[in-house]
Amino acid sequence: MEQLNTIYNAVLNGDAKSTQAGVLDALDAGIAADTILKQGLIAAMAEVGRLFEIQEYFVPEMLISARAMQSGLAYLKPKLVESGANPAGRIIIGTVKGDLHDIGKNLVAMMMEGAGFEVIDLGTDVSPEKFVEAIQEYQPALVGMSALLTTTMPSMATTIKTIESAGLRNRVKIIVGGAPLTDQYSKSIAADGFGQDASAAVRLAKSLLNID
Repeated sequence: MEQLNTIYNAVLNGDAKSTQAGVLDALDAGIAADTILKQGLIAAMAEVGRLFEIQEYFVPEMLISARAMQSGLAYLKPKLVESGANPAGRIIIGTVKGDLHDIGKNLVAMMMEGAGFEVIDLGTDVSPEKFVEAIQEYQPALVGMSALLTTTMPSMATTIKTIESAGLRNRVKIIVGGAPLTDQYSKSIAADGFGQDASAAVRLAKSLLNID
């Protein structure tokens, strides 16, 4: 469908205005919101992730495309709620206590939305207790934690232990990410996985939740 191709290409090109116009045109043409989401926005963001992995796109291009996707998603969300469309899964995400960096976390959140997940963003400097409260309130399938400083990495271990102490660890998958982290560190703190970048984090989330 022409409208879906327009949305797809607009997101790939990071053109927010054309993405919004494409979404509105598609809705006016009677195309279901869920179809627009999956065949327009999600398909485009999957291609953005692929281009990033083969180094044809870099973080700035990924960020611009993700913002274009979000601008179109803003028009779709009310329609998706009306139609009762289910998200791929619910994720809570936050930068751990003591760390105020949010660019990487924000990009991961946008890429997760672009993959069809419902994202609850807790922001930065998130205490272990706040993660626990959010798990209890939102009942997510997955928790994502970010840290950019080596000094705040131990907050991840503390948060996971706090989630365990609250009896919630078996309810959620936990993934971690950030510049100083490694897969080995992720395993040492009993996380379920490490996302080296935003695209890898989306792949990991889908794998852990058995989503195609």
